[in-house]
Amino acid sequence: MFSTLQPHKKAMATELLSPLLPQRRRGLAVAAAAPLLLLLLVVVVFSRSRLTVSSPERVDLTLVAGAREKGAVCLDGSPPGYHLRRGFGSGAHNWLIYLQGGAWCNTTQSCSERKRSSLGSSKFMRALKFSGILSNDHLENPDFYNWNIVVVRYCDGASFAGDAEGEDLDGTKLFFRGLRIWEAVIDELMGKGMDIAQQALLTGCSAGSLAALLHCDNFRGRFPQEVAVKCLSDAGFFIDVKDLSGERSMRSLINGVVHLQNVREVLPKDCLQNKDPTECFFASELIKSISTPTFILNSDYDSWQIRNVLAPSGSYPQQAWSSCKADIRNCSSTQIDVLHGFKNKLVSEMKVAEDNKNWGLFIDSCFTHCQTPFHITWHSPISPRLGDKTIAETVGDWYFGRRQDVKQIDCEYPCNPTCSSRLPTA
Repeated sequence: MFSTLQPHKKAMATELLSPLLPQRRRGLAVAAAAPLLLLLLVVVVFSRSRLTVSSPERVDLTLVAGAREKGAVCLDGSPPGYHLRRGFGSGAHNWLIYLQGGAWCNTTQSCSERKRSSLGSSKFMRALKFSGILSNDHLENPDFYNWNIVVVRYCDGASFAGDAEGEDLDGTKLFFRGLRIWEAVIDELMGKGMDIAQQALLTGCSAGSLAALLHCDNFRGRFPQEVAVKCLSDAGFFIDVKDLSGERSMRSLINGVVHLQNVREVLPKDCLQNKDPTECFFASELIKSISTPTFILNSDYDSWQIRNVLAPSGSYPQQAWSSCKADIRNCSSTQIDVLHGFKNKLVSEMKVAEDNKNWGLFIDSCFTHCQTPFHITWHSPISPRLGDKTIAETVGDWYFGRRQDVKQIDCEYPCNPTCSSRLPTA
């Protein structure tokens, strides 16, 4: 069941590009008003700021030196890789580390399938386009554009957390070495100048965002105390909730990952004293143990979780929910009530972050997943806004201390008019 999650994320994980949510037909009144709406949009675009950005820069892949000798390898045994764009000017000594996402593999079969793609082997990895929080364009990425920016490729299937070996269906080895990959990449970057960083930010998207939470305090510990080090979680707040059929499909998936790939070493020791390792792999438990200032960015109507956690295939009458999962605007009032329940559960599990004065929150009500790596959601005229601030502006305010208590939790869908129909939805 869960191996089907991998292709679903593959395009976004390898290219960092987003699809557009299809437009729904409108009535005659909206059609008649289209010219006026178009004029208003043009006015807004030019009045907010001239966010005409350059084409995304392509950054080549670097393979980790001596990775095989360290046992720090992808699922197929190939060396892991990353993309490094050097900083410049005032950002020359600042570092942003972005951990790529792409779901997980929880069985020998699903991991065997992954190793024949860039999510399991560097043999299939190519140059990446950097946009959003990765961009070197000041208009698109006002606070981090000139930092050293690194995208660490995801090829272990367990959020850079496992340390084990297995056997493929064809008799060859499967390497579950995410933890060693993390350590090898960070060690190599330290040797390339990150050891003298003045400021640093660890972030990621989806499964990479969960990895940022898992490794947040370890990352902090690699720098002198006077260095400003923080973490940013983007769409990594997966929750343990019953699906529409009453099963805990997400817990089942994570349980498989935790035991197949042996992720225990990275889990909080205080959590393991009282809970099962599977529970300790969820963000709601991880944030209770993180001491490093962290920002949680998430949609409380997370499109990937609604499609794969709340309403996975086979858990409901297919026709009843397929249209709703494709586009939240197609959901019935009854279905919207179910989604409101999901939102309430997610927000309640963020209580620790909400109460911590050094942490930040941007929880919008848009039907989307992963918002930092895309220009359209990170910082553009049609980006989601809370308190009239884009995600980029809010994260910057939090990181640099320009505002106090940077915590925004949106109202219920469809209350936010800045939730564009063109946002990426996983």
